[in-house]
Amino acid sequence: MTPAATREFLLSRIRDVADYPKPGVMFKDITPLLADPAAFTALTDALVDACVRAQATKIVGLEARGFILAAPVAVRAGLGFIPVRKAGKLPGATLSQAYELEYGRAEIEVHAEDLAAGDRVMVIDDVLATGGTAEASLELIRRAGADVAGVTVLMELAFLGGRARLEPALGVAPLEALITL
Repeated sequence: MTPAATREFLLSRIRDVADYPKPGVMFKDITPLLADPAAFTALTDALVDACVRAQATKIVGLEARGFILAAPVAVRAGLGFIPVRKAGKLPGATLSQAYELEYGRAEIEVHAEDLAAGDRVMVIDDVLATGGTAEASLELIRRAGADVAGVTVLMELAFLGGRARLEPALGVAPLEALITL
């Protein structure tokens, strides 16, 4: 399937939910895509391709939908999967990174020993919105001594400006969105 055909196929499996989670918001629900084995396979294959092109050696999935997308990619690509979680959810020694949200602050963590020098890490998530979580994950990866291979998302909500926020933190690493809205 061509990238354009894959994009259209995936987009056809994403449902719009008006006024969720609050009035005026058009929520992009990916659960129909995940429920369709052909669509989920096409998504997984496209994400694996991005990891191969970037020569990733490990994959970070961002809580929570990023876990759903990144784990099968890691298995298919034969790479390690590293969960980046909300603060307080991981046992043992962690690195943490606080960041600003449009409505406050948040903090994410990774196990300190899961990433090391020489790792090339691809960050996978479902949506790039304002870019805060992805930007914080890049900081965590670098603080652990690893290199950023890139960020790949299913959807980019371009009108929220996440790409502009993330590009300085990416440096030369690519940012790929399968669908841009």
